[in-house]
Amino acid sequence: MTCTKKTGILILSLAVLAAFSGTVACQKKAASPAAEVIKAVTEFEGTVRAALGRDMYLSTAQGFDIVLPGFDAATLLGKTIKVKGNLLVDHPPVFLADSVETGGQTVYTRTQDFQAEDFIEMKAREAVPALAITSVSKPEEWEGKGEGKVYGTLQKGDVNVIVLSDDKGKELAKIIVDSISTYSSYYIQKLRLFNKFWFYLKIKDSVEAKARPRTKEIFHADVFGAGLF
Repeated sequence: MTCTKKTGILILSLAVLAAFSGTVACQKKAASPAAEVIKAVTEFEGTVRAALGRDMYLSTAQGFDIVLPGFDAATLLGKTIKVKGNLLVDHPPVFLADSVETGGQTVYTRTQDFQAEDFIEMKAREAVPALAITSVSKPEEWEGKGEGKVYGTLQKGDVNVIVLSDDKGKELAKIIVDSISTYSSYYIQKLRLFNKFWFYLKIKDSVEAKARPRTKEIFHADVFGAGLF
């Protein structure tokens, strides 16, 4: 684990701790270590490695998603920037940007508050059950579930599919992706160095039974989240 990553995890942990410490403690003349850390983390500088919609990621800010409400963050992809803002302790790991500079010019000044939109809170993510898909001929493994998460690989084409494999790497099934939320697409971009990760799905119609053995496609789904866990 890199030093930057360790620092990011430490900061995030302290931020969560600070959320429970109450406002009174923060007003004390001798601030707590957690409060001092939060106060210190108000600025990041680095190259934008992933950006889509209002979200962007800097390798120098590992563990955080930097959010720019009302702005197309993709216009900053590949640019070296300086961003000022604050960690939202109620919505980890969101770092809400107040301003962004690049090349000595201010390109963003926040005029809107943070809105949850398609951001997935940790509690909501933890509540989504993992689907145990073992066969294309067992619709009971997905039908009637509503939501579920699967560990697989996104295969892009005229029709995007999530490929599921067994423990030996043999292709087991495919899930037809009808849509991907902006937040999920941002995370997929962010996870470009990983072959497999978790997809959070709104489960839709099953593929016709007689077609499943031939195509390996089992059902349609909308992707509303993606991540390493």
